[in-house]
Amino acid sequence: MVAQQARTASGLGSRVLLSGTVPPLADAYYPREQTGPNLASSLRPGETVVLVHGAETELAPTAQGGTGKTQLAVEFAHAMWNTRAVEVLIWVTGASSESVIAGFAEAANVVDARALEEGAEIAAARLVSWLARTRRPWALIIDDLAELSDLEELWPTGASGRVLITTRLPAMAFDGPFKDAAAEDRDLRIVPVSGLSRREALDYVASRLTHHPDQRIEALDLGEDLDGLPLGLAQATAVMSARGQGCREYRTLLAERIGHMPAVDGVPAAVLATWSIAAECAHELPPAGLAWPTLALAAMLDHHGVPGAVLTSPAACGYIAGRPSTANGADRNMVRAAINNLARAGLVTIDPASPARTVHERTVADSGRMLGPAHPVTLDARVSLAEAYQTAGRPADAIAAYELLLADAGRQLGAGHPATLGTRARLGAAYATNGQAKEAIAQYGRALADQERIHGRDHPDTIAARASLASAFRVAGKQKDAIAQYEQVLADRERVQGGDHPDAIAACANLAFAYRSVGRLREAVPLYERTFADRMRVQGQDHRDTLTARSNLAACYQQARRMADAIPHYERALADSERMLGAGHMETLTIRCNLATAYYTAGRLTDVVAVLQRALTDCERYLGPDDQMTQTVRENLDAATQA
Repeated sequence: MVAQQARTASGLGSRVLLSGTVPPLADAYYPREQTGPNLASSLRPGETVVLVHGAETELAPTAQGGTGKTQLAVEFAHAMWNTRAVEVLIWVTGASSESVIAGFAEAANVVDARALEEGAEIAAARLVSWLARTRRPWALIIDDLAELSDLEELWPTGASGRVLITTRLPAMAFDGPFKDAAAEDRDLRIVPVSGLSRREALDYVASRLTHHPDQRIEALDLGEDLDGLPLGLAQATAVMSARGQGCREYRTLLAERIGHMPAVDGVPAAVLATWSIAAECAHELPPAGLAWPTLALAAMLDHHGVPGAVLTSPAACGYIAGRPSTANGADRNMVRAAINNLARAGLVTIDPASPARTVHERTVADSGRMLGPAHPVTLDARVSLAEAYQTAGRPADAIAAYELLLADAGRQLGAGHPATLGTRARLGAAYATNGQAKEAIAQYGRALADQERIHGRDHPDTIAARASLASAFRVAGKQKDAIAQYEQVLADRERVQGGDHPDAIAACANLAFAYRSVGRLREAVPLYERTFADRMRVQGQDHRDTLTARSNLAACYQQARRMADAIPHYERALADSERMLGAGHMETLTIRCNLATAYYTAGRLTDVVAVLQRALTDCERYLGPDDQMTQTVRENLDAATQA
């Protein structure tokens, strides 16, 4: 179940809003009738359940993984979604403070209207307030909470909501002052999650090993060897199925492998051994030798899910293949085969419901340790990952990915490195796209200062950074600041690149738009006239930019009540758009409607009716009779006819 920012499901009169990305249930998922907490029925509205490791609260964090807490949370989320038990479902990754804030902020903008210039922290607090007061049933899952302090000011409560938290923190972390505070306003229940029972482990292994009966000999012993840990059992049975081995043979290999495993934080020794054997198995499957670099790269990027397109990008294909790659069809197929081998060995899950074929790493081992976070291949792949999140409508994940990449690049490469500077600009763009104007302005401002300090005021990257800051100011409603920056950008473009350079012409258009937005038409009109003249001279009459410049000039004339100037430009723009783009193109339809408005302002009602009749015919033909634009044109035509 892959979520976009405001994905909904409807049925039986209900409407479910979904924020975040819920991982898929693993192919090898086993419903735990004996040891499962049955969260779908036991987690009550107004209650918070925290899933921790095992029954022993004194267990150290080094042994907190592999019990299947996340999969239990996934099962709960799917149950809430499929039964429409809630109207709002939110999945947040709790691996860092940044990811918690970003996830909460994204959810705030899904359930409630976003506020202009609102920071992520304010949006996150707004979500908590909304959860506390709403009567709409909701469920919030925080997966893999790393630090309790990350929720200190953001603890979610509400009589209409269910909260589920998975964490590697020991149960004792929720004792003491926290428990005392929780008793006042939080209905908190700690649920230890251990391995499968002996019966469950035996049933699980038996259901997975179906090649021949001898495979299941010593299945009960294998379950005990692995303490019933679902992750270890999933990887062990996957390997046995791929190799045609039985439990007896696998147990011999497991015993030998456990003795050679190093200590890895968060991973029980038995699970680390099954992971090692699974990686070895996947590496042997054809095309042999590719599974390990594929797994290493996926683990370094994001173990909560990587779109398949990222792993088949040129940078990723080149790293996995061990040679330069353009990500042609053969190389992409090779990498896809390696990913499928990882899935066969139980190391990753491929989300079947995701159009992006998202790959979720199922191991808790740090298999990406061999690649540094600032390795050139990793940098390229992580940029691709963040861009894929943005394209998939996952702004919180994109922002978190860029923030982590920026921190790593700045720490290892320095603030002035091109990778660091580029990442900061991309982070600013991600904030702007997500409507977080305050954060966008901060990042663009820092990027401008860094570029100016390193490259100087006249460097193209410095001017581009200033242009991005100007746009952020404009979107945030800070028009005075935007105009000041746009004026400087135009002056710099003209001085450095010349007035006929495409960037200089675009800078002139941006400043004209900024003036027009605040009603400074006396300054806007000459700039629009200059932009149009420059487009005609440099790019020609049939260029798309020239068409846009003519339309913008007509609109500015119209706003200035210069209808004698506006109408001829609208008429010529309409003729050019029909010829260049076609009658059904949205830009053509829009220009036709604008021309009708100009005719109406000029008192030419006969022309208004004629243009709107043609507009209605085209809208019905190309957009459909029920489209919003079609309905608006129909209403305007009725009004004009009656007038």
